[in-house]
Amino acid sequence: MRFEITFHGHENVRSLHPKSIEITTEDHLTVHGDCIVGVQASSGCLGIPDEMKKLLQKPESQVTCTIIVEDHSFSIVGKGSEKLSLTNPQDIVIRKSNFTCPRTLSVSCNVACDSIPPQMVKALQNPKTEGIFRIEVK
Repeated sequence: MRFEITFHGHENVRSLHPKSIEITTEDHLTVHGDCIVGVQASSGCLGIPDEMKKLLQKPESQVTCTIIVEDHSFSIVGKGSEKLSLTNPQDIVIRKSNFTCPRTLSVSCNVACDSIPPQMVKALQNPKTEGIFRIEVK
C-alpha cells in the first residue's frame, strides 16, 4: 500500500539529527529543528488512511519511506509497531529507535537525517522546493 504527502522546503532545514526524520504541516522552522526536512506537509499522522494505519500497527510490517525532491530520492526502511497511535495531526516522525508517540510513523529505521545527501539537503533549504514523502507498507 502506498500513500504520498507533499511538502515544501525551508531555509532552516539542517538535516543533522542522528536518530530521526520529520515532516510537519507547520509553515515555520527554527534552526533547532534539526530533524525536520519539510514544512507545509499535506498531512500529519492523523491523515494517513485507516487501512494503512492498520498495516503500520503490525510489528511484522516493513515500512519504506522515500523522500523525493527534484531529481533526488532518499529511502528509509523501518518497521511497524503495535504501539503506534498515529494520531498527531501535524507531524510525521520516523525513528531509528523503538520510541513511539502520536507523531511516530515507523520505528527501527535504517537511517536518519544525518544520512541524507548534502545536495538533497541544499534543495530542501529552498522554500520554493516542493517534495514528496512517499510511504509504502508491506
